[in-house]
Amino acid sequence: MTKEHWNQRFGEEEYAYGKEPNAFIQEMAPQLPAGNMLAIAEGEGRNAVFLASLGHQVTVWDYATEGLKKTKQLAGEKGVQVKTVCLDLNEAPWKEQSWDHIICVFGHFETDLRLHTLKAIEKAVKAGGSFLCEVYSADQLHYQTGGPRDIQMLYRPEELLNTFADWHILHFFMGEVERQEGRLHQGVSHVIQFYGTKRG
Repeated sequence: MTKEHWNQRFGEEEYAYGKEPNAFIQEMAPQLPAGNMLAIAEGEGRNAVFLASLGHQVTVWDYATEGLKKTKQLAGEKGVQVKTVCLDLNEAPWKEQSWDHIICVFGHFETDLRLHTLKAIEKAVKAGGSFLCEVYSADQLHYQTGGPRDIQMLYRPEELLNTFADWHILHFFMGEVERQEGRLHQGVSHVIQFYGTKRG
């Protein structure tokens, strides 16, 4: 989907995926020591704002300016600070060992960019830091409850397991979950969840 598509979607007054954090992020967040956190393809900022409320210093990367505006608006409502950067992941300035935590919630990209981004995340997390994600698996095509309708934009378990093979994998799950996130994620979905820490 194009930048224009996302700007149009996020330009509406309603929050497309709601204002509450993703259930997996909400469940795992208490385990994360406060740190410098990056949220990629974060849309309207629901997860970033929640994590900032727990004491993290959160930076959001997204290429939809309307989503970043909504992130700032939500942060203001919740009384927290979130840094926003308008950025296309094709041009992301990844630096090795620069983030304590990185999250990606339903951030879906074409295969080449997805694999490049996962490898970049693996390098960009500091030793002892973590990566968390909940994304749609290729099986989500059969569910029609959210996400891209292009199999090339959906994740396969081996992409995560191979990229983070040297990490300490604390949680890995692929299967059905119930999601009620705004009007666009509604019902039983097929997801992949990952939570791992980088060995020192």
